[in-house]
This record gives sequence, structure tokens and C-alpha cells, in this order.
Amino acid sequence: MKLRISPLTQRRLGRFLKIKRAFIALCILLGLFFLSLFSELIANDKPLLIHYEGKLYFFAAYNLYADKEFGGKYQTEALYRELARSERFQAGTGNFMLFPLIPYSPYTSTLDELEGTPPTAPDAKHILGTDDRGRDVFARLLYGFRISLTFALVLLLLEIVIGCIIGGLQGYMGGKFDLIMQRFIEVLSALPFLYVIILIGSVLGQSFSTLIIIMAVFNWIGLSYYIRAEFLRLKKYQFVDAAKVLGVKRFKILFSEILPNALTPIITFMPFSLISAVFTLTALDYLGFGLPAPTPSWGELIRQGMGNLSSYWLSVYPFIALFLTLLLLTFVGEGVREAMDPKEYTKME
Repeated sequence: MKLRISPLTQRRLGRFLKIKRAFIALCILLGLFFLSLFSELIANDKPLLIHYEGKLYFFAAYNLYADKEFGGKYQTEALYRELARSERFQAGTGNFMLFPLIPYSPYTSTLDELEGTPPTAPDAKHILGTDDRGRDVFARLLYGFRISLTFALVLLLLEIVIGCIIGGLQGYMGGKFDLIMQRFIEVLSALPFLYVIILIGSVLGQSFSTLIIIMAVFNWIGLSYYIRAEFLRLKKYQFVDAAKVLGVKRFKILFSEILPNALTPIITFMPFSLISAVFTLTALDYLGFGLPAPTPSWGELIRQGMGNLSSYWLSVYPFIALFLTLLLLTFVGEGVREAMDPKEYTKME
């Protein structure tokens, strides 16, 4: 089946490609996110390659190799950095380990290798320094970027699905259903989001999935307003009446006929929803109500920096990473908004 793109979509895509700032920002974001998916191969204390007694072991980050395989006593996973310095490993001819570019894990402290007490300033080993537990800041920033964008993308998907279903049903059905859902949304909007996070987190515990579900319960509300308005407008069009006359089922009319013509608010608000999700996650981590320790988090690093004001690297580098990420997302959002504008040439007064 050949994918067909409408002339209107082609024009909008062409407009977006002409906005160089937005297109370059999108390429940078996609490239960085793609690289972050392989963070274990960039920053990790588990080697990419081990040669021991004539045998090769690949990608220890994805494969568990027991200490016993390298002449140890236990079936638990080997401590590779200690193993590389051990006598039994160095005694063998040709034994070696190839570590990633940044040979430190975001979860493991390196107290035994540090000169001084953590947090330590940037040096040749830790290019962005270490945090107050002796963990590499660059590794935590890299993994934190992946977690932040993954969190934002999952939340965006849930927001679109819930917002489109509820907003679409409201706009298409109207009447009592619309009235009842509007009152429900008003009640839900009045709930204090932070208090709900604290309450549910204290009962169920902090986790990635719990935080996603709680935020998804609230985030769809804004999008549903726009979808509802689009469905209210589009259901009066002749193509909807024609579909009814032809006997098309209501569900198919909703999501096969009306929804494709109501995508403008969804596409326009996607980058700004991502901005909101990344910023909210960072703020919650900073307050201590976000992801559980020891999950790499920009907000948690900034909180450490506020507690160690002399250790500038704990707050400056995460803030720069957050600023640049939000800036790139903003450029993409502005480009999408301009591309979706019905007037090809627009300017803000």
C-alpha cells in the first residue's frame, strides 16, 4: 500500500523545511536522542569488549558475565573495574578490557578513585566533575536526557490518545454527554496537581510508570478543549453528512473522517507539550517528588547544586542542558506553528 500525502500536507512540510532554524533544531534533537538510546555504549563502567584467557566477551552492559568466568568465586556479575586491576586478570597474557568513551556509570560511585571528597571539580577523568556521591556528572546528564525525552514522548502519546478520544466524543456527541464531561473536567482541573503527586507517591511509591499515569490524568485536558472545538466545527461539514447517508458507522466517522481533518491543534501543540513535560519532570525531581533515586535526573543534580553552592558544576551544567533542550524544542514548535499557519507568510507585530 502506497502512502499518499495530500497537497496541503506537502505544502506545510515544504514550509517547515524552509524554516532552517526549526529544521536544524529538529535534526539536532533527533540525533541526540538517537545517540542517547545507546548511552550504555557511551558512558558505562561495563566494558564493550573483554579478552580473557583467549576468549572474547562482548557488550557487558547488555550481557551478564559472572565473576566466576574470570577466575572468581561467585556467580554474581563481575565488578569489571576492580577485575581489570586485579592480579588474576593482569597475570594472564593478552587479557584486556575496552571500556566506553566515558568509563563511568551514572549509578556507581567512584570514591576509591577520587582525589578528595565528592563532589569533585571537573578534571581529565571526570570532564564535568562528580556529584555529592562520587558519580560522574556527564554520565548522569546523558542518561538524564534520555529519561527526560522518553518520559515526555510517552506522556505526549497518552495525552494525544486520551485528549482525542474524550474531546472528540464531546464535540461529536454534544448534549448531556458534553455537559457532564465539561463538569468533570472542571473538577479535575481544580485538583492541586502537586498535592496529588505527593499523596499518591507516598502511598504507591515513586516510579516512572506512576508519575506517567498521574501526569497523564491531568495533561490531556488542555488538548481536549481544542479537539472538542474542532469536532464541533467539522461535524457540520457536508463530508460528515455524506458519510452518515452512506451508512458509515459513528466510530469510523469520528476517527477516520473527522479526526484527520482536526490534526492541526495536535501537531501544533506537540513540541510545546514536550517542553512542558521535560520542565515539569525536572521541577518535580528538584523538589524530590519525581523519579526515585538513583535515577539520573537533571532536577536532582540542580538540587545538589543548591546544597553545594561552591560546586558550580552541579547546577550550571544541568541548567545548560535543560536550557538548550527547551530552546531546541521551542524552535521546532515555532517552526511547526508557522508551517501550519493558513497564511504562508506571517509575522508577529
